[in-house]
Amino acid sequence: MFKTRLLSGILLVIIALITVITGGSLLFGVLLLISLIGMTELYKVFGIEKKAPGVLGYIFAVGYYALLYFKPQLPGESLNWFMMLFMGYLICQMAVLVFAYPKYNTQQILAGFFGVFYVAVMLSYIYQTRILPGGIFTVWLVFVCSWGCDTCAYCVGMLIGKHKMAPILSPKKSVEGGIGGIVGAALIGILYALAVNYWGNAGEDVLRYAIIGAAGGAISQIGDLAASAIKRYHNIKDYGKLIPGHGGILDRFDSVIFTAPIIYYLVLFL
Repeated sequence: MFKTRLLSGILLVIIALITVITGGSLLFGVLLLISLIGMTELYKVFGIEKKAPGVLGYIFAVGYYALLYFKPQLPGESLNWFMMLFMGYLICQMAVLVFAYPKYNTQQILAGFFGVFYVAVMLSYIYQTRILPGGIFTVWLVFVCSWGCDTCAYCVGMLIGKHKMAPILSPKKSVEGGIGGIVGAALIGILYALAVNYWGNAGEDVLRYAIIGAAGGAISQIGDLAASAIKRYHNIKDYGKLIPGHGGILDRFDSVIFTAPIIYYLVLFL
């Protein structure tokens, strides 16, 4: 199992390297595909992956990505394509609830609406970070913060973890591990900044990367626990079996989902 997990992890890193470095349409297409698979995994939990609320979710997720890629302009500064899209999506989901009543319950309708934001919109920030000036360097902070924090938290928790962070939801996670993950993500952020400055002549601020690393590490743990909460509530072990040793897309990208938009906005603000 460990060997399978390790090989799968290495393959994921290789795929990430190719797609993120290449950027552009390839990264965009991969993220759209990952989003649709992740939405399918989430919708299976609520039994709507092949039903109207889920199908609507797929359609509007593709619509969102199309708007993100082509960036059409509306006349007037107060008009916004994205707001119009999501308003239309909400109306369509509520129409399904009304005209198919009582076939779907409110939890399924809300899950359909939630899935687009939770998976498709939040993952799209990887692409949005990549296309920022200097994005070829800063986009890696998404993965540095999430996966780096996860590794550091695990190691520190195994060594000195005593106080449970969420004893009912995730008994193995400790407060010490959580703090270690945040500190570790900050340190990895510093090392990453030094590396891109030395080999890539990026000219990045080391302190800026440390702050982003710490903040992203903290948020990534919430993303991890949030995905676990949904699984525990619905009594499932993994969201899928797509990635051997890791589970499904949501099992592997649960922390990345939360980290991606945080990194994007921190990069802009800092």
